[in-house]
Amino acid sequence: MTKNILISGGAGYIGSHVSEILVKNKKNIFIADNLSTGYKRLINKKAKFYRVNINNKEKIKSIIINNNIDSVIHLAASLIIGEGEKYPKFYYKNNVLVTQNLMSACVGTKVKNFIFSSTAAVYKDGLYKVTEKSITRPKSVYGKTKLKAEKIIIKKCKKNNINYGILRYFNIVGSSPSGRIGLINKGDHLFKNLSIQTYKKNPVFKIYGANYNTADGSCVRDFIHASDIAEIHFKVLEKINRSNNSKILNCGYSKGISVKQVVKEFKKYTNKNLRIIEAPRRQGDLIKIIASNNNLKKFINWRPKFNSLKKMVKSSLKWEKSLIHK
Repeated sequence: MTKNILISGGAGYIGSHVSEILVKNKKNIFIADNLSTGYKRLINKKAKFYRVNINNKEKIKSIIINNNIDSVIHLAASLIIGEGEKYPKFYYKNNVLVTQNLMSACVGTKVKNFIFSSTAAVYKDGLYKVTEKSITRPKSVYGKTKLKAEKIIIKKCKKNNINYGILRYFNIVGSSPSGRIGLINKGDHLFKNLSIQTYKKNPVFKIYGANYNTADGSCVRDFIHASDIAEIHFKVLEKINRSNNSKILNCGYSKGISVKQVVKEFKKYTNKNLRIIEAPRRQGDLIKIIASNNNLKKFINWRPKFNSLKKMVKSSLKWEKSLIHK
C-alpha cells in the first residue's frame, strides 16, 4: 500500500481537496508549495508542510529521501489560459521545467508512483467528445506546456520503472462538503466569478463569447466537482501501485454544459439588479469539449457523487459566502 505521499502544490485548490481525502484514508501527507498561488489556510493540519520552490531539485530530493516518499502527486502549475498567452516563457518554466526537475528528483529514490494533473486543453479544438486516444493538438500555451510535461513524465517513468497516472482534468468546480476547502484565487474561473458576483449589490455576469457554433452560442464544458477529482486521485494512486499499470485518463462526467446554462443556474440565487454582459471571446478557449470517461470508470470502478449542476453551483456559493463572513 502507498504510505508516504508528497503533493506538489498541496496548498492550492485541488491539492487541498486531494490532501483531505488522503488524510481520511490514513496516508502520511507531505506538501511542497511556494505559496505563490496556494494558501496557508488550505493546508491540511495533519500534513507536513515545506515552503519550497518545486524547481529546487536538491531540496525536493532531500524531502523525498528524508520522508521515505513512495508516491508523488504533482499539482503545482500555472493554469490560466489567458495568462499563458501573455507569458509563454513563464508558463514553459512553471509547467515544463518544474516537471522535469521534479521527475529528476524522484530518480534513485523509493518513489514508485507518480500522478500528474494534466488537462483537456491538450486536445485538438472542435472534437467535442474526446477519448484518451483523440488527437492532441493544443490550442493554448497552457495546453502545449502540459502536453510537453506529459511526455517528459512518460519517458522518465518508463526509464526508471515508476508507475504513472496522467489525469486529464476537465473543468473543476465546487467546494468540499466539509466547508473547509474551496477556490480562493479569482483568475478566469467561471464558477468563482459568478459566485463573487452573486453576492454583490449589482451583480454582473460575464459570458466570454456568445457566437460560438454551439446550441446557445456559448462554450460547452464538462464541469467536474473538486471532491470527485480528489477521490479519483486516491483511487488511481492505489490502483497503479497495486497493478504496476500506468495510465492516461480523462477526468470528467462525460456531460456537456454550456456557459449560458451555468449562468442560468446561478441566476436562481440572485434576485438583485443583475446585468449579463456578452464579452468578446478569449484567445485560447476551446469551443466545446467533454470527456469520454469510460476508461476511468473501468480502471478504478468509479461512480461520481457530485455530478449535478445544482450541487456544483450550491457548493461554490456556500464557499463564497463563508469567505465573505470571515
